[in-house]
Amino acid sequence: MEIGLAHYLAVGAILFTIGIFGIFVNRKNVIIILMSVELILLSVNVNFVAFSAHLNDLAGQVFALFVLTVAAAEAAVGLAILVVYFRNRGDISVDHINLMKG
Repeated sequence: MEIGLAHYLAVGAILFTIGIFGIFVNRKNVIIILMSVELILLSVNVNFVAFSAHLNDLAGQVFALFVLTVAAAEAAVGLAILVVYFRNRGDISVDHINLMKG
């Protein structure tokens, strides 16, 4: 049995579904929300690379590198904000984040 484009698209769809499910089910924990966003970006990367290999074009792999760069920056900035917020409030509950309004 050969692994084809449909298998990669199925893996991407499963990762995307798990990411969406993680965001909607657990709205209390910010870290799980960030991990779910990373899963969604990973599923997009799987689709980019799969179509790039299927079409023999490097454009999808270049876009995947850009998405990885944006995901790394998003994770770094998001975790830095969480650390500062935790130091000020002592809690990272999503329910209390609306108190940050100035």
